[in-house]
Amino acid sequence: MNGGVAPPPPAPAPPSHRRLPDFLQSVNLKYVKLGYHYLITHLLTLLLLPIMAVIILEAGRTDPDDLLQLWVHLQYNLVSVLVLSAVLVFGATVYVLTRPRPVYLVDFACYKPPDHLKVCFEEFLHHSKLCGFSDDALEFQRKILERSGLSEETYVPEAMHLIPPEPTMANARAEAESVMFGALDNLFKSTGVKPKDIGILVVNCSLFNPTPSLSAMIVNKYKLRGNIRSFNLGGMGCSAGVIAVDLARDMLQVHRNTYAVVVSTENITQNWYFGNRKSMLIPNCLFRVGGAAVLLSNRGADRRRAKYCLRHVVRTHKGADQKAFSCVYQEQDSEGKTGVSLSKDLMAIAGGALKTNITTLGPLVLPISEQLLFFATLVAKKTFNAKIKPYIPDFKLAFEHFCIHAGGRAVIDELEKNLQLEPVHVEASRMTLHRFGNTSSSSIWYELAYMEAKGRVRRGHRIWQIAFGSGFKCNSAVWQALRNVRPSPESPWEDCIDRYPVELIDGFATNNSQQ
Repeated sequence: MNGGVAPPPPAPAPPSHRRLPDFLQSVNLKYVKLGYHYLITHLLTLLLLPIMAVIILEAGRTDPDDLLQLWVHLQYNLVSVLVLSAVLVFGATVYVLTRPRPVYLVDFACYKPPDHLKVCFEEFLHHSKLCGFSDDALEFQRKILERSGLSEETYVPEAMHLIPPEPTMANARAEAESVMFGALDNLFKSTGVKPKDIGILVVNCSLFNPTPSLSAMIVNKYKLRGNIRSFNLGGMGCSAGVIAVDLARDMLQVHRNTYAVVVSTENITQNWYFGNRKSMLIPNCLFRVGGAAVLLSNRGADRRRAKYCLRHVVRTHKGADQKAFSCVYQEQDSEGKTGVSLSKDLMAIAGGALKTNITTLGPLVLPISEQLLFFATLVAKKTFNAKIKPYIPDFKLAFEHFCIHAGGRAVIDELEKNLQLEPVHVEASRMTLHRFGNTSSSSIWYELAYMEAKGRVRRGHRIWQIAFGSGFKCNSAVWQALRNVRPSPESPWEDCIDRYPVELIDGFATNNSQQ
């Protein structure tokens, strides 16, 4: 109708990121909540102000004669005054001597492998085909790579570029040395600290534990002093970086005026899987070369130049449960080929470990308003209605930055959803996975380096590092920035940060990148 002219088609709906917000929902769910948070958090201050005002007014009305009588009274009770003073001095001394010493993060360095170790997907699949993988295994690896969120710029060790691969002990040692020494060289260069000044050394690598140990290799290379306290953590999975920091912190509480170095890495050369079991092929597609070295200090003089102060470490271990214990398991397949098997229950187990971890961490970091909301919802659920959904605390009120272990897209997606985070909060994790792959326990340091390279870390900002690992473990570390942080001179993002973040659609990067 209409004179035979078809009506114009309706205007296309604007993209979701361009739509105006639903103001009713915004007021109900956002601004009222923020107002409640502000009121509860500042309630104590609001109550103290009138009390302080009354005290000041009363002090102004005090007669000088009353003050003189008080002084005379104290003179006649000199013994009581001395005893009280001694008690106060003793209490203050005990407090100073027993309180936990601050632990400062002076600086850290991440290893960036040379360009010739980069591997594109086609090369990866071609090498896999030459290694004798079945057609079904090759197709499975292709799908994993395409959906993984990894770019074609990640790195595999030298031995895996050879045809056939040479996963020898010598090549595995060479990989470990290049990663650890590369990161440590950058760390000593950026901080100016001499190796002889290091009093504590903690190294963690889950799958490669030679004799002499990796920590001994570092002692030998840098000629560290003979009385150094060195530790080598093995078999503890991707969350071992936080465990190593926790151990270094405990050692710094005992040994005064010293430095501790934490080295977190993983070794791929001898842990590549050459069989066809799908659950054991996933690590081949996700794990890549990487490592980090961290310099910690308990010296008061280092506060001025340190980047961060360690506030909390919370560790959760679910190993008592058999499913959790075996969900990430190194074993041999039916053909006798060794690899790491990932259970289908992995995400559910990780979710349970995360729930336990944040339940412990929450009271340490969340504002009182969030704790009251959580407690009230819990009481209502238990008392009145079992169908009431549990309240998820807003951890965005406790942290400005999140370093979620870049174990894979699924891990990052689930934490973004369950913790109700915004895309910017998981940007560092996604971009680290894209650029460097899963570098195991060191991934949280590549993520922090990304934030620094973007210039986002300001004084007072709080950073939450959270990692998952075999066992099954979920561990958290909380840092607070002591100043506006600039990236380290040897940042792994130095030559590519302007290209990030890239937009990822179904694991693929589009041609459009945001600054």
